Amino acid sequence: MIQLAKRVSNIKPSPTLAVTAKAAELRQNGIQVIDLGVGEPDFNTPDPIKAAGIQAIKENHSRYTPVGGTPQLKAAVVNKLNRDNQLEYDVNQILVSSGAKHSIYNLACALLNPGDEAIIPAPYWVSYPDIVSLFDAIPIIAHTHYDDGFKLTPRTLQNLITEKTRLLFLNSPSNPTGVAYTRKELQALAEVIKEHPHITVLSDDIYEYIYWGSEPFCNIINVCPELKSRCVLINGVSKGYAMTGWRIGYAAGPVELIAAMQKIQSQSTSNPCSISQQAAKAALQLDRSELAPMIEAFKSRHDFLVEALNGLPGVRCLPGQGAFYAFPDISGAIERLSGQGVKNDQQFAEFLLEKGHIAAVAGSAFGASGCIRFSYATSMENLQKTIGILQSLLQG
Repeated sequence: MIQLAKRVSNIKPSPTLAVTAKAAELRQNGIQVIDLGVGEPDFNTPDPIKAAGIQAIKENHSRYTPVGGTPQLKAAVVNKLNRDNQLEYDVNQILVSSGAKHSIYNLACALLNPGDEAIIPAPYWVSYPDIVSLFDAIPIIAHTHYDDGFKLTPRTLQNLITEKTRLLFLNSPSNPTGVAYTRKELQALAEVIKEHPHITVLSDDIYEYIYWGSEPFCNIINVCPELKSRCVLINGVSKGYAMTGWRIGYAAGPVELIAAMQKIQSQSTSNPCSISQQAAKAALQLDRSELAPMIEAFKSRHDFLVEALNGLPGVRCLPGQGAFYAFPDISGAIERLSGQGVKNDQQFAEFLLEKGHIAAVAGSAFGASGCIRFSYATSMENLQKTIGILQSLLQG
């Protein structure tokens, strides 16, 4: 009899993938489903990037590359960070991996020992706690609140730090809320972090380009350069360039830590896909004006959906500054539907799928019960239909 490793029981399957699978099952049975659970752009990869991938195939870029990425792609990452973020890195401070999730996995593997603690603000991206748990480290959930904009406060952070704290996750703009930290908010968090030199910061900037805040995008290094020596920036081409399936992410950080992450990668996946690396290099060199139509569409959908959700009984929704998610508090709606057996956000999501044929992810999957995540990486027509269905369900 096969006995599985204990670590398998410490993690859960991705709830977002579970929702997608359930929606696909309904479609196979002939039921039309509006899928608001998916976490990827509904746009195609821009043509110049696709052309670079095709050219890479024609030129036979089909062999192993250096484990940490081609020198050309790493140089493109260095140039991107300098151009867009005013941050200087050398190529030996860059590691290219098979997606940003892989970058985060490598970091956790290189940094966390059993019993170490990692502070994760909730709502969080669903994979953060499970990645930490895979290495027998302890996810410490920092619960945030609607009235605080679902953002980590300095007081909450300070109260959770212990001598075992090794890692702090920061994601801005956020999956699932869409909210982004301001410079002032990041500076306040930095003041706390500076007092605890044993903490490394993971800045997940994957939604950097899908952003429309009132001030320019920034991360914690921009507001506190002295933290650069213990901060790892995580980014990639998946979201901003509509390249989720190409699987290219990257990390930028201290030389010693990046070298350790590369050593881990050398014994797991080796190099990322050679063809995808050529396409990613073209993406990072692309004029960002090529992305404008996609960003404008997301902003327009955001504006419609947030306003419409706030007009529904029992629903309230914060506006976001980026990404492509709305994360409404539906506790009032759950109460309205209690007579139909809906007692929590998971049952609300199930009710929505069964009765309204709308796929969405319960907030509890992101560490925030009483909420639900709607992805607006879909057509405006689908969003309008969604609001009509929600009105019918909540007023019925």
